[in-house]
Amino acid sequence: MALKVAGSWFDRRTLADGITLLWEPHVHPMLRCNIWHVPGRDRDLLIDTGLGVGSLREAARDLFHKPVCAVATHSHLDHMGGLHEFECRLCHAAEAPYFIQPDSDNRLVIDDDHWLAMYMPALNADRLMIDALPAPGFDPALWTLPPAVPTGYLSDRDIVDLGDRHFEVLHLPGHSPGSIALFEHRTGTLFSGDVVYDGELLDAIPRANISDYATSLQRLRDLPIEVVHAGHEASFGPEKLLVMIDTYLDRWDRDMQKLRHEQDLP
Repeated sequence: MALKVAGSWFDRRTLADGITLLWEPHVHPMLRCNIWHVPGRDRDLLIDTGLGVGSLREAARDLFHKPVCAVATHSHLDHMGGLHEFECRLCHAAEAPYFIQPDSDNRLVIDDDHWLAMYMPALNADRLMIDALPAPGFDPALWTLPPAVPTGYLSDRDIVDLGDRHFEVLHLPGHSPGSIALFEHRTGTLFSGDVVYDGELLDAIPRANISDYATSLQRLRDLPIEVVHAGHEASFGPEKLLVMIDTYLDRWDRDMQKLRHEQDLP
């Protein structure tokens, strides 16, 4: 199937508090990451960078009035693709190997045994992750995820300081070993990456760990969160967050009890 060239690879919307949401409308919804720009007095914060097939730096150039600190919440391809375009590249150390040398299965054309395929029942026959081209001559079959060597590492309880806004780093493993979120105590704003979002949480993918995930969700449950800006889907408030957390904690607990019962059977 011949793909058209997209007029614009990114869309955007400015939210309250000066935050801008960017996304890639021509990327399959499963990999359509939310990219968050937070302006600060001394520097700007960019949380996740999308798939990287189109230039995020060029598309958002008008937003960058200060030095940009780009933070990747984890190393899945839809969150780190554009990270290499920025001078400041931060992540948790547990994810570093996958930024330095991305997995070979990070591609735009997938086969039926790729772990992503089980979450994409409606994927078209040519198995493409995009429905348009970012530029003339772009070949999806030849695209590879660009490496992005981190320039620094974020640990639990670190502070990302923008001058007038301060975000605490929360190490929340489960979705991946080095998944992080950023929490602003003053406003109760949480940028959660893929730790939690308004959709099916991926707890059975490579490098996921349900026990860690449960601990991480319980930690979020105890925080005074007012709004969640997640890695996918729409933002939401504390009521929905608590329902989501309790739903998954209950599900995982039932699954664990069932497994223990089966192991105890003769």
